[in-house]
Amino acid sequence: MALEIERKFLPRSEAWRGQVERSVDMKQAYLGGDGVSVRVRLAGDRANINIKQVRLGRQREEFEYPVPMEDALRLFELAGGGRIEKTRHYLRHGGLLWEIDEFGGRNQGLVVAEVELETSDQAVDIPEWVDREVTDEDRYYNIALANQPFDSWGHS
Repeated sequence: MALEIERKFLPRSEAWRGQVERSVDMKQAYLGGDGVSVRVRLAGDRANINIKQVRLGRQREEFEYPVPMEDALRLFELAGGGRIEKTRHYLRHGGLLWEIDEFGGRNQGLVVAEVELETSDQAVDIPEWVDREVTDEDRYYNIALANQPFDSWGHS
């Protein structure tokens, strides 16, 4: 069984930008599922199918497999669920790889930082540019953003 263990945060500033090692533009389309999120992801010249347990918190079951780009493009067209687009920026802090997702489209203006862990109780050196943790807030999960985009939140 594959497990994803991660924590999600909102940045307070753009100080992270100076630490970015590389960035990848991504598009994701959701194919549906009950109790699981099934998505096709296009990331540069690579494509994957991902099946992930829909559950709040730090730990979820996750399975990911590469698929031929032609198949992924067709699945993207067939997807009945929502879509998201983002640029994922990679940087290292405190010995861990951080992924900063800068969303586009209807999620424009939202930036979410994630760090994947080996165990759910692993210590994390929180960078100075982090504001607050949102791991337990479902609206910050990609599948939620595909169905209820950031521009529909009624920001106040």
